[in-house]
Amino acid sequence: MHIICNERIANLEEVDIIEQSIADMSGDLLRILLIDKTTKKYIRWATDNYVSLGEDYSAGVEIKPEFITGSYTNVIQPRVAKSQAEQMKRTRDKAEVFTPCWICNEQNNLVDDAWFGRKNVFNTCDGDSWKVTDGGIAFPNNKTWQQYVDARRLEISCGEAPYLVSRYNTVTGEPIQVRDRIGILDRKLRIVSENTQTEEDWLKWAIRAFQSTYGYEYQGDNVLLARENLLFTFEDYMVNKFDKKPTLVQMKKIANIVAWNIWQMDGITMTTPYSEAAPLHRQMTIFDYMNDNVEEEKVPMYSLIRDWRAEETIEFRSLMSEGY
Repeated sequence: MHIICNERIANLEEVDIIEQSIADMSGDLLRILLIDKTTKKYIRWATDNYVSLGEDYSAGVEIKPEFITGSYTNVIQPRVAKSQAEQMKRTRDKAEVFTPCWICNEQNNLVDDAWFGRKNVFNTCDGDSWKVTDGGIAFPNNKTWQQYVDARRLEISCGEAPYLVSRYNTVTGEPIQVRDRIGILDRKLRIVSENTQTEEDWLKWAIRAFQSTYGYEYQGDNVLLARENLLFTFEDYMVNKFDKKPTLVQMKKIANIVAWNIWQMDGITMTTPYSEAAPLHRQMTIFDYMNDNVEEEKVPMYSLIRDWRAEETIEFRSLMSEGY
């Protein structure tokens, strides 16, 4: 089957996840998707695109559940659903440009070409389309499918995470069926589905696939959209494998992993936008005692991420000194 990413705008009801529907499923589930693991507060808007709705929608304000549910449930929508003027403003303000699915596919293929030591592992590119490889994926003699699932991957400035999951083409809004998806996590979940038989084993390795897949983004609405896309990708693959939806407990478990692994961060400073770290203690001087107006310097918090295999939380910036 050939997949062609054309330029038409598809029916967004198939791809836009409504926040009210998540809240109806579980208020806790929506709160998990909104949490910032570094600050222990909600993620921030970090964009002024919504300020016309009032002060609660200013850039530095937390995105609380009540701001995106009820009569406000359609406030956050994928980029493809936004007006051309709004898209241009976001491009101008934050250099937001979403990559077509066929380019995401070609670049993900390059990573897999190197890992497998051969080309066309998951699909064969054909211009702006691709043909999915039939049958199970064969692994090199010196590598295992478990190693592929555990291999850590990161999408920087991820937007709605089109390199990680491909529920839809972020440029056209066209839905993509499970078997034809091309994201990094999509590929891991395909491998899990091909190599496990029982639901218990599938869940074990699906969880590990999520734990090894990361992405960061500055703008809060994109962070939420990316998290939603990953969470409902989990549902899509479970339905595809077992013809049943995950339980709420399973959804919450995946949502917690996603809340850690898709985080809000300024990629230049490696800090959480609009956050304030506890002031560093320093030795007081005589001049401090003489000045009643001395204020502690406020600095942003360095973003935290989770190393699931080591079972520890670390600052993302620490990876830079380790040569990652």
